[in-house]
Amino acid sequence: MRPPTIRDVAARAGVSKSLVSLVLRGSGSVRPEKRRAVLAAVEELGYRPNAAARSLSERRTRTVGVLLNDLRNPWFVELLDGLNSRLYDRGLHMLLADGHLNRRLGEDLTRTFTELRVDGLVAVGTLWDPRALRVAAGRVPTVVAGTREPDLPRVDVVAGDDEQGARLATEHLIALGHRHIAHIAGRGAVGELRRRGFEATMRLHGLAGTAVVEQGDLTEEGGYRATVRLLSRARRPTAVFAVNDMACVGALSAAEESGLRVPRDLSLAGYDNTYLSRLRHLWLTTVDNAGHDVGRRAAQRLLDRIDDPDSPGTVELTSPVLEVRGTTAPPAAAD
Repeated sequence: MRPPTIRDVAARAGVSKSLVSLVLRGSGSVRPEKRRAVLAAVEELGYRPNAAARSLSERRTRTVGVLLNDLRNPWFVELLDGLNSRLYDRGLHMLLADGHLNRRLGEDLTRTFTELRVDGLVAVGTLWDPRALRVAAGRVPTVVAGTREPDLPRVDVVAGDDEQGARLATEHLIALGHRHIAHIAGRGAVGELRRRGFEATMRLHGLAGTAVVEQGDLTEEGGYRATVRLLSRARRPTAVFAVNDMACVGALSAAEESGLRVPRDLSLAGYDNTYLSRLRHLWLTTVDNAGHDVGRRAAQRLLDRIDDPDSPGTVELTSPVLEVRGTTAPPAAAD
């Protein structure tokens, strides 16, 4: 049996083919009773639009390329959930590429997206080579989500206020009575902003001399190794603020292996409020970076840019919130 066509749907619903097309495109100009009749006919017949034919007629593919910095970071997954929910509402589908794999293979996945003629491009997180994004942004509407780099003309940025979030975490540790506080730093713009917020807050409270920064790499293993180095210092910190939850989980493992009790002997704070921080056996104090909201806002920015590709680029920051859980407490003894 041949698959049902749009003509079959129109005949079953008792309407014109053009009206069926309007309903399938989500047009708001169709009367409710006609819309219900068309959708009922679509369901009864099992009609599925021909995506290729529709792309040719509309000169759109109804796809959005999403280039992700690293699929292993759980905060990006929450961002993608928000991004996809908004795009799906508008009849768009995501094509996902892993920037981590891109680096290993040496391929330019932004070029692949432009060759596929996606309607828009979203770069999530710090990219290894921003030059490729610059080229792609000159050809297709582009939004950067979850970081504030690179700064490109006619490219919108949606991210959390990382510097403010780091201040919240550091202020919390200081208010508990900690004076010897270490920060496990990350790389890229996000890592730099969070480090800047930590250092500025320590200076503000006259604690610059006791502040320690240990470089990490945004991974659990990096957080573990950085904490091992911190705990081997002659004056170990009583609190550690990690650049993200993954690094904080690594710090927790290092502390426990060293025989330290968290939070009695060592307080730990992370960043991003991912599902990891909410696991009951971890229950991390962390900064909520509103991943789902960042994703939805980035999707809306992209939809607006598709409609008006020549508008000036904008920067939109979400406000972080501190989530106090079970890994922070006053130091066991005065510093």
